[in-house]
Order: sequence, then C-alpha cells, then structure tokens
Amino acid sequence: MRWTLKPPPEKEKVQKLAEELQVDKTIASILCQRNIETFEAAKKFFRPSLEDIHDPFLMKDMDLAVERIETAIANNENVLVFGDYDVDGTTAVSLVSSYLKTIHPNIATYIPDRYAEGYGVSYLGIDFAHDNDFSLIIALDCGIKAIEKVAYANEKNIDFIICDHHKPGLEIPKAVAVLNAKQEDCKYPFDELCGCGVGFKLIQALGSKRNQTIQDFIPYLDLVATAIAADIVPMNGENRVLAYHGLLVINQNPRNGIKALIHQSKKKELTITDVVFTIAPRINAAGRMKHGNYAVELLTEMDFETAVDFAASIEIFNADRKELDKRITDEALIQIIDNEEENRFSSVVYQEDWHKGVIGIVASRLIEKYYRPTLVFTKSGDKLAASARSVKDFDVYNALEACSEFIEQFGGHKYAAGLTLLPENYENFKNKFEEVVAKTIDKDLLTPEVSIDAEIDLSEITPKFFRIIQQMAPFGPQNMRPVFKTTSIRDNGYGKQVGTDKTHLKLNVFQGDNKQTFNAIGFGLGDKMEFVQNDFDIVYGLDENEWNGRKTIQLLLKDLK
Repeated sequence: MRWTLKPPPEKEKVQKLAEELQVDKTIASILCQRNIETFEAAKKFFRPSLEDIHDPFLMKDMDLAVERIETAIANNENVLVFGDYDVDGTTAVSLVSSYLKTIHPNIATYIPDRYAEGYGVSYLGIDFAHDNDFSLIIALDCGIKAIEKVAYANEKNIDFIICDHHKPGLEIPKAVAVLNAKQEDCKYPFDELCGCGVGFKLIQALGSKRNQTIQDFIPYLDLVATAIAADIVPMNGENRVLAYHGLLVINQNPRNGIKALIHQSKKKELTITDVVFTIAPRINAAGRMKHGNYAVELLTEMDFETAVDFAASIEIFNADRKELDKRITDEALIQIIDNEEENRFSSVVYQEDWHKGVIGIVASRLIEKYYRPTLVFTKSGDKLAASARSVKDFDVYNALEACSEFIEQFGGHKYAAGLTLLPENYENFKNKFEEVVAKTIDKDLLTPEVSIDAEIDLSEITPKFFRIIQQMAPFGPQNMRPVFKTTSIRDNGYGKQVGTDKTHLKLNVFQGDNKQTFNAIGFGLGDKMEFVQNDFDIVYGLDENEWNGRKTIQLLLKDLK
C-alpha cells in the first residue's frame, strides 16, 4: 500500500480552531482538512440540524413536478412510482409511494425486472402503465438518459417526472419535470443527493403545500439514510444531516421492514457501517436474486410479523447471493490467469452464464486482488451486460465514454457504471478499454492508497480524543473515519495470527517507555506477522471493542511495515 500523509492545514487556522473548540491540535487539524475551520462550521458539523435542510424549490423544475402531481390528484389520475432495483431505487420507490398514498389513493409501484428489462426506465414498464391507465410516471434513481423511452411514453399520453442523481448526457429527456441537481443549469446548493434523497426533496416540496414541516418527514429518514449509505455518496452537506437523523430513526423507531432486518442481524445499535454491510446487502439481495418488488413490499409493510416473514425470505436470497458471488469471483480470477492478464492495466472478464445480479459485487472483489479498473460481463438477452468498478481517483465513466463506439448504452458515476454492448463488439471493446486505461491512468493509482489524516503518538489517544473522533460520525466519502500513523511501536509479545486460516493479525502494542498498551486487530494482515518481531510503524483507525461488558479503545490496523 502507498501511505500518503494529507497536507497539513495552515497552522494559524488550526491554532485558532483548537482554542475556539477547546480541543487538541490534532483534532483541530483533522477538522480543518475537512473544511471545518470556524466554531460555527464545527457546530453545524457536530450537531447536524434539520433546519439546515435546503428549500426543495431551489431545485430546477421542482415547481413543475409539484404542479403536475397536484393536477393528477385533482383529476383522480393513476400515478405509477417507478424505480431502479437496487437499494437507492427501492428505498426511493418505498418513500415516495408511501407518502403519496397518504394524499392520493391511486398510487402503484413498479420495479423493472433486472433480467427481462435491465436497468432504468423500460418499454415494458411504459406499456404496463399504458395498459393499466396510468397517466403519470414518477421515475426515481433513473431516467436522466431515457430520451427515447420518455418520447415513447409521450406518444402514449403518459407524462414523466424524473428524479435522478446520475450524470446527465448532452440531451435531457422531454419530461414534464427533471429533478437532478447535477444539471448544469440547476442552482440547487448541493448536487450529491442520492436517488432516494431527490425523492425526499419531492415529498418535502409536496408537504410544504400542505403546511407540513421537516418534522413531519422524519419517519421517512430511515429510508434516506439507508440509501445514502448504500450508494456511497459523499457524507457531507445535506447528506450528512439526512444520514445523521436517519440513523437516529433506524436505531429508535424504524419502519417495520428495517426493524425486521435489524431483528435478523441481532445488532442492538447500528452505525452507518452496519447499514452498509448489514441492511443494504439484504435489500439489494431481493433485486439481485429474485425481484426488487420484494424489497419494496418489505419496506412498506405495516404489519411487523409479515415484515419478519419477508425479511426471512430475503435472508435466504442473501445467503444464495453470497454463495454465488464467491463462485463467480473464483471463476473470474481463473479466467484472468488463464488469459495471462495479471499484469494488464484493467480487468475485463466475461462468461455467459454468470448471474447478472452479482456481477457488480464480483467486480469489487476482483479489485481486491487486482487493483485496477474492472468490468465483469454476462449474457443478457441478445446483448452482453457489464458492471464497471474503478479504483480511487480514476474516472471509469470517462473511460467508457472514450470507448462509446463499441457500446450500446451506458450510465453511472466516476467509480461505478453499467453498460450493454453487442457480443461481436466485446473483444474490440476490451482492447479499447485497456488502451484507454493504459494511456490515461496515473500508474500510482494502481497501488492501493491509505490516506493518513495525522501522525500521532499512542499517548495522544485518550478517552476524550476518542469520544470526539466518534462524534465525527456518520462516516463516508468526504468524511472518512480518521486514519492515523504511529511510528516505532512494539508488540508486547502476545501478538498472533488469528482466524480459521490465520489471515488476520491480533496484537497488543505500546510505544517507547510508555507501557500503556492498546489492542490492535488487522483483518487480512496475517502475513505481516514477520514485521512484528522488532519496532514497526502502523496506520490505523480507532474503534471501540466490547468484551464481557467492558469497553476499550481498539486500533483497526490498515497496514504495518
């Protein structure tokens, strides 16, 4: 791993903030690195307030979206709430449909089949709307590139409202309203909302016409926090406020579906990391293994016992998903070796019988082994479909754009994208993608980087220091859990490899003459045991370990040398 120490902020700013907040300089420095440089900014950061949520009508077309929905209500029209099959899409559909049902009876939901229809707005979905007399479709977490499909709906006298957060193309669909803060002419103050976040702004706007305030929408924030966590959007600005308060709802009074998933996990209190690794994969498993409708039914279920039954079914989907992604990952790794592609700048693999529902997970797994931009293809109808994943600081969306001559359709973000192409174009695409990555990637990016916030001595880790670090949560992109570097430490002699296959490292470390020791755990670092015999350096985060009712500060090792 590359160890990179973040540049130190200006000393004067750090000194001033440390005095204003009455904290040590390390804490003040970490805050300044995150653009929190004043007492007021720190107050907003440590005490996220719902009063800082932006006015939804600042978003371009919000007035048009609200007007069209109010017209639908007045005319007793049928409204179809349409969304993608992943966590962001299914939570968004659950949120918007459940709110709309409180003000209008004629609401239905539609999640496209991952396999029969693929990602985004579908012709099948529009035909379903037409056959069942729906005159308005609200598309969530998709639609920004659905030019032809929105035109097709217009021909059938079906209006569209698009609520999306993906990068727009040069042309915008001719919908009644397009809510997407990434549009160049949208002046909304925060452009990193997830799809469910955009849906939340829509119901907030509708509520304002009914004298409802942000307090009335707190029960919906468990869905928004789950989507923010799962979609890995920046954990700053409005997202931080929504995630912070959504996490409170998850832990204090969640909807039945989320309560049932927590019940399955046996956890008492969830962090945002628990949401990412416990709640989100189970919601995703429904869309991956069966159908996204299962997730929507779970998340909108009013009866707890029924929700528990749904959650039990989804638990089986999730177990199947784990088994499948392990098998496909193993097959993909063998393919890379058989093709002698271990030393390329990219990984592009394909097998026609790989399950489309897990290829995104497999792409992420492959990056753990070969750290480089990665695409995993499978057969989908008469085309090939792929999930793309990238490495830190490399824009895979731009790389795909440079290969567009071989692609039928693509969309996504800097770090994750999806695409389809014709089978005869696969080899040409694969060669072109490798060529583009080889030409444009900074070779340093092919080695995983651990970004270090500060170099400290172990003696600086006091209960107060740890408490302040914990209060920086929820963590996520743009507000990652702080990472520290400490040099010349030693193990007290009880260090050992742990885990069934000895892949993890458990140490008890101290520094210099200070005999205070800290427990340290290094997942996947079992092979570094040889470094532990003498003085060594570590990079790590801080966490709390509970054993027999006693809580202690634990070091989460990221690397050592």
